[in-house]
Amino acid sequence: MSENKKIPKLNDADIVIFGGQGDLAIRKIFPAIYHRFQAKQINSNSRVIVISRGAISQEEFTAQLKEKLSQNIAAVDTKILNELLKLCIYLKADLTKKSSLTILKDHLRNDVKIIRVYYFSVSSSIFGSITKNLHSENLITDQSRVVLEKPLGHDSVSSKLINSEISEYFKESQIFRIDHYLGKETVQNLMVLRFANNLYENAWNSQNIENVQITVAEELGVSSRGGYYDKYGALLDMVQNHLLQLVCLVAMEPPSVLEANNVRDEKLKVLNALRLFDDQMVVDQTVKGQYTRGTVNGESVKSYLEDINDFTSNTETFVAIRANIDNWRWAGVPFYLRTGKRMSKRHSEIVINFKNIPHNIFPNSEPIVNNKLIISLQPEERIELVQTVKIPGPGGYRYKPTSLVLDYSTSFKDRLPEAYERLLIDVIRGNQTLFMRKDEVEASWTWIDSITKHWGQTNMTNNLYNSGSSGPGDKILVDGHTWNI
Repeated sequence: MSENKKIPKLNDADIVIFGGQGDLAIRKIFPAIYHRFQAKQINSNSRVIVISRGAISQEEFTAQLKEKLSQNIAAVDTKILNELLKLCIYLKADLTKKSSLTILKDHLRNDVKIIRVYYFSVSSSIFGSITKNLHSENLITDQSRVVLEKPLGHDSVSSKLINSEISEYFKESQIFRIDHYLGKETVQNLMVLRFANNLYENAWNSQNIENVQITVAEELGVSSRGGYYDKYGALLDMVQNHLLQLVCLVAMEPPSVLEANNVRDEKLKVLNALRLFDDQMVVDQTVKGQYTRGTVNGESVKSYLEDINDFTSNTETFVAIRANIDNWRWAGVPFYLRTGKRMSKRHSEIVINFKNIPHNIFPNSEPIVNNKLIISLQPEERIELVQTVKIPGPGGYRYKPTSLVLDYSTSFKDRLPEAYERLLIDVIRGNQTLFMRKDEVEASWTWIDSITKHWGQTNMTNNLYNSGSSGPGDKILVDGHTWNI
C-alpha cells in the first residue's frame, strides 16, 4: 500500500511562516511542508505565506527558495517542488511595527473550514508584537493555531511574560510550543516500548534500574549561530527543552488514555518532582564547560571564543547534570544529562542501565555486564537491548554481552518522516500531545532557574575541554558509573 493511501488528508490550510527566510525555515520547516505535500497530505488548495523583512520581489523569493530547497531536500522531485512553489507567497513586513500585518489580510481566506497556522520562526522577543498585530487586524479565528519555537525567554520571568502576551489572544488549545525532539520516531516509540510491553514496564523503576543517561552531543561548533548562542548557552539552548522533555518521557507514569492533556499531566508531575538545586548540589552535581581548540574528524578547529570573536565570554558550550526525581518510582536513581558542542562524535541517545544480577552462579567467570536499553535518536534511529549470552562451544560457560538491534532504516523500508513533518501535521490536526503546555514550560524553568541562580552564587566557572573530546562531565558520576560513550 502506498504512503498516500495510508495517510488521511487534512483540511485546507493557510500556513503563515514569520521569519520564513531564516535558517530554521529553510532547513526544517519548508522540507517538512514539501514532503507532506508530496504525500498529498497537504493539498494544492493550501497556501504557504512567508513574512520577512527582506526587500525582494515574489520572483526573487521563489527563485531563492527553489535553489535552497533543491540543496536541502534529498532526491527532490522538481515537478513536486515547482507545484509547491506556486502555493508560496512572499510578503515584506517589519513585525515590530503596529499595523505591519495589514498586508496579510488580503492573502488569508475567510472560509471557516480553512486552518490558519501562524508559525513564529523568529526571536521570542517579538512574539508578543506579532500576536498583538494579528489581533488588531482580526486575523485570529477559532481555526487558528500558533506555533512557538524555543527558547521561550531566558528565565521564568521572561518566559511567563511571553506566554501571557500570547495567551491574551490565543486559547491554550491553540498554542503549540514545539520541541522537535518529541517528533522523532524513536522518542515516540519510547512510549510504546514502556506501555505496550509488560517486560519493560514491570522493570521500569528504582528496584531494577541503576541509572539513566541522556546525551545530546554535537561535533559542530556554534557556526553562524554564535550571536544567538552566546546569549543562551548549552543549559538554556538544550537542557531546558530537549533534554528535560526526554526525561519526562522516560520517567512519567502511564497516562490513563493517550490524549494530549493526560500525557502532559504525567509529564508535569515529573518536572515538579525534580529536586531543585542549592549551592552544594550545584557544585557536586553539575559541570559547565567551554570548548577550546582541537581536532574533529581529522580537522583542526578553533575555540569557542575564536568562533564568536569575543574573548571575554563565559557562556557554556557543555553541561553535565546529575538530576534527582523525588518520587516512589525513581527515588535513588541518578539521571545523568549531558550535552555539548565540538564533542568527539555526533550522537543523541537515552541509555537505561539496569542493575546487575545479585549473584553470579557461574564459577571462575568474567564479571557479568549489566543489561542496558539504548535508544539512539541520531544520527541513526535505532533501539538496542544489550544482554548476556553464552559463547558457543564446549569447555564451560563463557559469555559476553550481545545486542539485539531494531534499526529503523533497515527494518522499515519506507522513508521515515522527519520530526518537523509529524509535528506540523499534528498542528494542522489540532493534536497537542507532542507539544508543551504552559504549566510544563513554567515547571521546567523553575528547575533551570535553580541551576543558574546557584551557578551565580557559587561563581561557577567553565571547565575547558578540547574540541573532539567527550567533555569534562565525569565529575558528576557516582557509584562507579561511567558514560555509555
